[in-house]
Amino acid sequence: GGVGDKVSLLLAPILAACGAFVPMISGRGLGHTGGTLDKLDSIPGYDTRPDLARFRRTVAEAGCAIVGPTADLAPADGRLYAIRDVTATVESEPLIVASILSKKLAAGLDALVMDVKLGSGAFLPGREEATALARALVAVAKDAGLPCRALLTDMNQVLGRNAGNALEVAEAAAMLRGESGDERLRTVTLALGGELLALGGLVPDPAAGRNRARRALESGEAAERFQAMVHGLGGPADVLERGVERLPEAPVRRPVPAPRGGHVAAVDGRALGLAVIRLGGGRRRAEDTIDHAVGLSEIVGIGARLEAGDPLCILHACSETAAEAVAAEVARAFTLGEEPPEVPPVVYDLVV
Repeated sequence: GGVGDKVSLLLAPILAACGAFVPMISGRGLGHTGGTLDKLDSIPGYDTRPDLARFRRTVAEAGCAIVGPTADLAPADGRLYAIRDVTATVESEPLIVASILSKKLAAGLDALVMDVKLGSGAFLPGREEATALARALVAVAKDAGLPCRALLTDMNQVLGRNAGNALEVAEAAAMLRGESGDERLRTVTLALGGELLALGGLVPDPAAGRNRARRALESGEAAERFQAMVHGLGGPADVLERGVERLPEAPVRRPVPAPRGGHVAAVDGRALGLAVIRLGGGRRRAEDTIDHAVGLSEIVGIGARLEAGDPLCILHACSETAAEAVAAEVARAFTLGEEPPEVPPVVYDLVV
C-alpha cells in the first residue's frame, strides 16, 4: 500500500484479460495510505462485501473480483484491520504479514506476487525494513504452499497523478480507456503482471508476461474485464464510458501554487496522504466516514520543472475552509531545487 496506489484497479482486469482468474480480497485505508476498498466504494452500487456465491460468479464471468473480508472470507481480518489503524500498529511487520496473507490464502490462489512499497509514501519508508517485509511475506506464503515472489517498488512520490478515492478510480479508468497515463504507474502494473503471469504458468517468462499484459491494456480487453467486474458486483455497466459522471465530485477545486520556480527535488508522500485524510478522504478513527470525492489531482512528480505560481497539484475539497486548512501543508510536501534531481527507479528489486 501507498499514497495514490491504484495498481490493483488496473492489474486485476489486465490479468483476467490474459486468461488468469483473479479473486482479490483487499483492505481499507490504513494510516496515511489509501485502501483499494475505499476507492471502489466511490463507484455507485459496487458491493465490496458480496456473498460467496456472487463473488465466485463474478470471478468466473469477469475473470476478476476485488472485494473485502466477509463473514465467509478472512472474517477476523476486518476487525484486526480496524484495530491496527487506531492503535499505532499499522507498521507492525507480523501483523502486516498476517493481514495480507490471510486474505490471499482465503482466496484460494495458485500464485501470488506482492508489491512492497518503500519511500516516503509507503507503510515502511526504509529499504531495509521493506526488504525484510518482502522476505517475510514470500517465506510465509511458501510455507503455506503458495508460490510467491515480491517486487520492491518506489513510493517516494505519489504513484500516478491523483490521490483520493474517486480521483484514483478516475485515473485508473482513464488508463484502461487507453488515455495516456502516468508512466511510473504503467511500469509497476506491467512489471507485476509479467511476474504473475510467469509464476502462474501462463507465459514462459516475465518479459513475455509484460508484453502480454501490455497488449491486454492497450487493446481494451482489460477495460472490458473491469466493466464486467464492476457490473457483476452491483455497479453501473457503463462505468468506463461515462466515467467521471458516475463518480462523486468535490464542490471546491483550487490549485496549490509553487512558491518559486525550480525542479521538484522531493515529494513527501506521507504528508500528501495525511492531507487527503484531513480533507476527509481517509479515517482518523475506525468509525469515521469517508468523503470519496476529496483529494489531490494533477500532482507533479520528481524532476518536473516549474515556474513560480505553477500548480503543484489541484485540491478537491468539500468547502473553501477545508481547502484552505490543508493548502500550506500540501505546498510544504514539495521540495524545489535549482538543479534537475536524480529520479528514483520505479522497481528496485525482486524477492523470490
